[in-house]
Amino acid sequence: MIVTLTDQPFEPGALVTAFCADRQETGAVATFVGLARAEAGAAAALELEAYPGFTDAAIGEVAQAAIERFKLHDVRIVHRIGRIAPGEAVVFVATAAGHRREAFEACDFLMDYLKSRAPFWKKEHCPDGARWIEPTDRDRTDAERWD
Repeated sequence: MIVTLTDQPFEPGALVTAFCADRQETGAVATFVGLARAEAGAAAALELEAYPGFTDAAIGEVAQAAIERFKLHDVRIVHRIGRIAPGEAVVFVATAAGHRREAFEACDFLMDYLKSRAPFWKKEHCPDGARWIEPTDRDRTDAERWD
């Protein structure tokens, strides 16, 4: 399991290729890539703040729980911090399992956590100023189904 917070853009395709390499017993890899949206011109950038050492450790604990819960072979999470332009990748999650259902469900579980419960602070920069972003009711409902 590897969890990385980075202020640099990353290439999701290269991450998938590296994650899939040399997997002799893995039958399924599920991935998710989240992109920053322009919101029809209303968002010039997304900014994420985190506490290195705390945020990545918290994500690591949930990734370990996913490994145990879904009997995963491996997990890879890369999450951007700092200022992110529309169209750039914000998050990459990959899960490896013996079978597809476990890989898909674990990827979904991890994204629900990252979207609504991970210790990030999100700000959207708009033409008329900046505003903090909170998880939506849907984000919270999605996460609650795993409780």
